[in-house]
Amino acid sequence: MTTPEFQRARSPEQRELRRRAILGAAAELLTEIPLSDISLRELSRRVGLSKTNVVRYFETREAVFFALLNQEFDEWLASLPAQLPEGEPLDVVDALARSAAGRPLLCELWSALGTALERNLSAETARAFKLAHAELQVRLAKLLIVRMKLLPWTAARELVATLILLVAGLWPFANPSPAVAEAVQDPRLAHSRVDFAARLSRAMQVTVTGLLAMESDSQ
Repeated sequence: MTTPEFQRARSPEQRELRRRAILGAAAELLTEIPLSDISLRELSRRVGLSKTNVVRYFETREAVFFALLNQEFDEWLASLPAQLPEGEPLDVVDALARSAAGRPLLCELWSALGTALERNLSAETARAFKLAHAELQVRLAKLLIVRMKLLPWTAARELVATLILLVAGLWPFANPSPAVAEAVQDPRLAHSRVDFAARLSRAMQVTVTGLLAMESDSQ
């Protein structure tokens, strides 16, 4: 049943409270079922609102999860400075990769970007979310430059973009369906198992090594 305070969501504070409640319900559902199985109706039921009320805040199911992605990215960035060392690039990207691995909701949403989230949106909504996401990427690039003194701006931006692509590609393979997870326990399929944190760390180390080498060659 809809709560009284939600019925009276007239002030900016009340509207923000409702918006956060919708995002909180979406995050909770993602811990229980795959994103592809979450409908706007199910989300509305979980938050205790009508579907019409949810659409007043987010035009579609995809808009909800795109907003949740940016929220999760922002929260990760707030915690990240305390987790990254300063100096050796390989150590920095290893810490970055392992920190990302500790944010399963963020990884899940990044992995859904190209397949599930970037559809069923108006151009205006997609533009707003993508611009916000780009600003978050810039914040991460700036942090990496602080931690890796030799990393130029263009390389930092490419490193961030590559991180997102790697997460999106690796996450589904590291988190297969129950049937596939059981199948790869066969010793003959050991090579099919993906240790997400280790594989992401290795790929990021290869990437930063290559970017720094290319930068050195161009000077």
